[in-house]
Amino acid sequence: MNRIDKSIKIGRILDELYSDTPIPLDHSSAYTLLVAVALSAQTTDKKVNQVTPRLFAKASTPEQMSNLKVATIQKLIQEIGLAPTKAKNLKKMAEQIIEGGGLRPDWAYLESLAGVGHKTASVMMAQWYGIPAFPVDTHIHRLAARWGLSKAKNVEMTERDLKKIWDKNLWNKRHLQIIFFGREHCPARRHQLENCPICSWAASKKRINEEKKKY
Repeated sequence: MNRIDKSIKIGRILDELYSDTPIPLDHSSAYTLLVAVALSAQTTDKKVNQVTPRLFAKASTPEQMSNLKVATIQKLIQEIGLAPTKAKNLKKMAEQIIEGGGLRPDWAYLESLAGVGHKTASVMMAQWYGIPAFPVDTHIHRLAARWGLSKAKNVEMTERDLKKIWDKNLWNKRHLQIIFFGREHCPARRHQLENCPICSWAASKKRINEEKKKY
């Protein structure tokens, strides 16, 4: 089965399982979504959602965040990985947003903000501004490889591959569907591919055998 045929079948399964694709990070504005996504790097959405209510009670706008000391921000997010670096970035990001006149759907502008890379900017474009984007994290990168949709060595190349096989109007929901599927059916470790609703037929025999050796 070629990649296009696989993508069509995978898409049908994902649409059936996840007809609704809510943003998994709690937020109330473009700014709070940006902060939540930035905090989610190398930690879980669940942990972020446990921490952000406390943070947003103190600072839910760039102006409020910029007025906090880095040490205060760090204390509010200390349960999250890389808290010292993220605290510095949140304060600098807030100052940059104020200087830049607020948030806007501009790739270069978003990616210039402290702590905001291409993936975070992609989430903002897709989930807040409704502009087609395909945010790819390590989880989507892993599933794309398992399913034979990409042989890319990094997330940037995987993003390009996935954009080629799915129509642009599907990108915004498809990346969330893959994340949801990964959490529920396709974990990173000790995954039995032969029992997975997608890996069982999409993964190559070589891939299935390789991962069998890991558990």
